[in-house]
Amino acid sequence: MAIPLLNYSPVTQNSRVQGYEIPGDDQPKIYSTQNILSSTDIDDLIEAAYRQIFFHAFKSDREPFLESQLRSNQITVRDFVRGLLLSDTYRRAFYGMNSNYRYVEQTVQRALGRDVFNKGETLAWSIIVASKGNEGFIDAVLNSDEYLDNFGDDILPYQRRRVLPSRSEGELPFNIKSPRYDEYYRSVLGFPKPVVQRTANSFVPQEQKPKAGSPALFMDMVRGLSNSQPMPSQRVSAIGVNFMSGVPYRKVDFPINDPVAAAAVEKTKQGA
Repeated sequence: MAIPLLNYSPVTQNSRVQGYEIPGDDQPKIYSTQNILSSTDIDDLIEAAYRQIFFHAFKSDREPFLESQLRSNQITVRDFVRGLLLSDTYRRAFYGMNSNYRYVEQTVQRALGRDVFNKGETLAWSIIVASKGNEGFIDAVLNSDEYLDNFGDDILPYQRRRVLPSRSEGELPFNIKSPRYDEYYRSVLGFPKPVVQRTANSFVPQEQKPKAGSPALFMDMVRGLSNSQPMPSQRVSAIGVNFMSGVPYRKVDFPINDPVAAAAVEKTKQGA
């Protein structure tokens, strides 16, 4: 016999407070199949669904069959979200790399668009995971009154009430404050990797920095030239070098009227 969902006391969260919000760039964009006007609109909805559930989907993580069904209106947005939550990528990266408590927190954030209320809600949903399995838990979340009242069958889940009035910044996105892997698996996989800086950066005041054309700007180049090894000189043997072939010779093409000069030129040609 499966244990029903335990009762937990909701706390006053931003997602439960109705407020007047002025649309802006910081407000989340609501994607729905009710306002699809072109094929690019359905493409934007699909990409937004991958960002909401996976944060980033590689080519191997995509679900082309579910995309085809959504494009042809065979399934609703809620069915598409259910397929992504039950996909091998989500099961391997979220369900397999986290405890039941953390898996509940991440699924509630992505499917219901809010943080868990307290430890009581985390415990209640984790019991559903343990008794009904992963598929029963996903069905219970997507069939809950909260999901149907806020998103229904046509609206893609989004982070509700992220921007708060009278505050310089609102709530952080779920993908930033809730990493995909648990602390244990992050240590096993070796990240985050520490960055070791071997050289310390020293502060130099603006008035002490060298100006354009200063010799100090070329000191690194001079040091590089002084440390470089000189090229060895090449030794060329003089034996077998025909120096006479390198001497330019001008041929006399004009006629010579003096027979003595003509005989001297002819003798020079024969000697050459």
